[in-house]
Amino acid sequence: MTQTQRLTDEIAARSDELTALARELIRIPTLNPPGEHYRDICEFLAARLKRRDFTVHLLRATGAPGDSDRHPRWNLIARREGARPGECVHFNSHIDVVEVGHGWTVDPFEGLVRDGRVYGRGACDMKGGLAASVIAAEAFVDLCPGFSGAVEISATADEETGGYGGVAWLAEQGWFGPDRVQHVIIPEPLNKDRICLGHRGVWWAEVETMGRIGHGSMPFLGDCAVRHMGAVIDEMEQTLFPALGARRTEMPVVPPQAQASSLNINSIHGGQAELPGDFTGFPAPVVPDSCRMIIDRRFLIEEDLAEVKAEFAALMERVRDRREDFRFEIRDLHEVIPTMTDRDAPVVGAVARAVRRVFGREPEYVVSPGTYDQKHIDRIGRMHNCIAYGPGILDLAHQPDEWVGIDDMADSARVMALALAELLA
Repeated sequence: MTQTQRLTDEIAARSDELTALARELIRIPTLNPPGEHYRDICEFLAARLKRRDFTVHLLRATGAPGDSDRHPRWNLIARREGARPGECVHFNSHIDVVEVGHGWTVDPFEGLVRDGRVYGRGACDMKGGLAASVIAAEAFVDLCPGFSGAVEISATADEETGGYGGVAWLAEQGWFGPDRVQHVIIPEPLNKDRICLGHRGVWWAEVETMGRIGHGSMPFLGDCAVRHMGAVIDEMEQTLFPALGARRTEMPVVPPQAQASSLNINSIHGGQAELPGDFTGFPAPVVPDSCRMIIDRRFLIEEDLAEVKAEFAALMERVRDRREDFRFEIRDLHEVIPTMTDRDAPVVGAVARAVRRVFGREPEYVVSPGTYDQKHIDRIGRMHNCIAYGPGILDLAHQPDEWVGIDDMADSARVMALALAELLA
């Protein structure tokens, strides 16, 4: 029996164990924000991996954004050395999940199994992928104890809020340096027959328009900042949105609509703060002197970040030219440069050949519409041999009744194990 067949059969034999592991991970409610139960899930995984002779490190990202004594940013890195020197293959999964939201018909933290699926918040994004990588690594080290190099598994914090308390911090500390890690696979839910090479860029900014406070019965004595913001939005509708929609990228972004530039208005806050829910009175009649808008601009690898910012600044200047007493500020919040791994990178080739063996067809090469932790591995860690590959359907992420298919997890685990065998055995 070939090594490929042995690994494939072994993953199939561990399907129930894979399902159970995914359920156990879902039952730990690692909600972010604020960052609940990070240490609990790290300790759970540490106890399991120590039984396979992984050396385990629990690492707190002290001082990172969001880290506090109440909600410490804990991360896990587990490493299993092989019998001979060689390269390291690293599986990186984030442990945090977004808020539950409304519309669920099942308990979001039960890990319900029904009709070949495991349901729960984080099932798809990305505890199913984390479980698949653990099972793949365990099966590989059990069946191929003489492998060269090392296998690493990480469980990291805060990807949903930028990854600064997780992969970014770890990369700054050298954990993803090319001297100790040579191949990285991130089991994000991009579908089991796809290889994700990278992602678009992002610029978040806060835009504020300023006015003058006044009495609501005499708005002519004030200057309404919300009306100024309305003029900004109208200019966006008339000029910016059509321009962005007309731009296309050569990156294979999915879905196809995301192959254009885009901008989302994340939030708008103008005037008085919202009153507490138990307040039974009425708001005061005041002309708002400030209105703040958060914009989320996604840009293409063909675009330059400085030009992206300049384009929006020019829009604001056009509005100022038409409006008396128009004042504004633009404050940068967050930015990420687009990234895309070469198709001929070693980890891409190994995973592609594993996909062919498992599914009998060529993988689809895609790029994610949103960013994920590859940005930190690439830019901070300087480790460019990195992809996303994992089970799950991206459209289910952050949705009510989120689920991951059991067969999809097992198939992805087969691909991961075969990629390990090629790169290390």
